[in-house]
Amino acid sequence: MTPINLESARETYRNISANISKIMRGQETATRHLLAAIAAGGHVLLEDYPGTGKTTLAKALARSIDARFRRLQFTPDLLPSDILGVSIFDQRDQQFHFHEGPVFTNILLADEINRASPRTQSALLEAMGEGQVSVEGMRRNLSGLFFVIATQNPVEFRGTYPLPEAQMDRFAMQFTLGYVAPEQEVAILTAQAHNHPLDELQPVATLADVLALKHAVENIRISDELKRYAVDLVAATRTASSVQLGASPRASIALMKAAQAMALFERLDFVAPEQIQKLAVPVIAHRLVLEPQARFSGVTQRGVIEDILKNVKVPA
Repeated sequence: MTPINLESARETYRNISANISKIMRGQETATRHLLAAIAAGGHVLLEDYPGTGKTTLAKALARSIDARFRRLQFTPDLLPSDILGVSIFDQRDQQFHFHEGPVFTNILLADEINRASPRTQSALLEAMGEGQVSVEGMRRNLSGLFFVIATQNPVEFRGTYPLPEAQMDRFAMQFTLGYVAPEQEVAILTAQAHNHPLDELQPVATLADVLALKHAVENIRISDELKRYAVDLVAATRTASSVQLGASPRASIALMKAAQAMALFERLDFVAPEQIQKLAVPVIAHRLVLEPQARFSGVTQRGVIEDILKNVKVPA
């Protein structure tokens, strides 16, 4: 990859980030994590309170890159066919025709994903992991850019189902948006005095630009020492005293790719330890299953990763 292509990819990132910031005030870190995930070819799980802008963030991203966007509200009665699609018999030609479900899009917002049954949640597994779905015995490929933004509410658990560990492992990152500062919230009120800023948001990149950005990320160098550092961080979760189930090698891959994306954003041609350290919590923490006694004692997944970061030696 030539330097001019890397610079073009950085320009794509800057344009998209600046466009989203017109809507998402005070959410620079969340925006950077979101773009790192899509550039690394992963998916995102947003766990945050209602009204913090999760849906708005997803829509702002889709409009910034002129992508197809579908929002799917997960409910207890949602079926796998509601996600993947179904064949319907047409009386006119006496044949079955497949009608694509919401998964056939570029950006899929899976809203309150933990309100659907595990059977329905698992319908996304193949799509997220392989970029394809199997419906009625036939394999159907998804778009070259397929990005899932799933949300769940951290305070309301009535009528919800915990996400299976295998599905949690499919999300490259989990992070929160949180509440913005009062000054920024006032600016949000002012911006929405007459209409929603999303109504006026225009694309600043194409799907081809985003695919080029993903290709540029693959060409950011990462040394064997830093690959081992990422592996050591993930491996340490498997022997931590408070962890029942540690992170899998998929976490190591996600951490490496996300660090490459972050290095690209920060105008580096190579990964430094700082990128891995910044992303360790959002990439690894949600994959851990804590011992019940540890949870009751106040141990958190984030705390486990922060302790590991302090104890694992950083390459020179």
